[in-house]
Amino acid sequence: MSTAYDTLQTYLNLYINFKLKVLDARDMGLDKSASYQEEIKTYEDALNAHKKVGVSNKDRDFLLNEYREGVLMFNVSEQKIWSRAQEDEQAINDFYNKNQKNYSKPLNEVRGEVIADYQQNLEENWLKSLKQKYQVRINENELKKLARL
Repeated sequence: MSTAYDTLQTYLNLYINFKLKVLDARDMGLDKSASYQEEIKTYEDALNAHKKVGVSNKDRDFLLNEYREGVLMFNVSEQKIWSRAQEDEQAINDFYNKNQKNYSKPLNEVRGEVIADYQQNLEENWLKSLKQKYQVRINENELKKLARL
């Protein structure tokens, strides 16, 4: 395959992962929380206050949607990955012990690396479960056509 195809496929996978996380956040009701609603309202008010001449409502709506989804993705990632990795000492110890062959030093010396690896593991498992829950199909022929453009 070409470099253009590989680049496009990498970007598409990142986009799919992002959208899956947003779907999960909505399923969890994170978009209904008062703090989320307040943050979105504040951003929308700021957008309206700084409305630039020539910016269409379509562009404004696009920006607002991107912000909404970005905040949802951040909030769900915080709950599912970052907070868990920072707060669950037993899980960090278990992960270190299970993967000790990957570390040449004691846990107290490589704690940051172990936490980063544990977060990566949590995210991979989460995405795997999301891809089972939400079936995603990629039209490979269309992707190849796009890569040739």
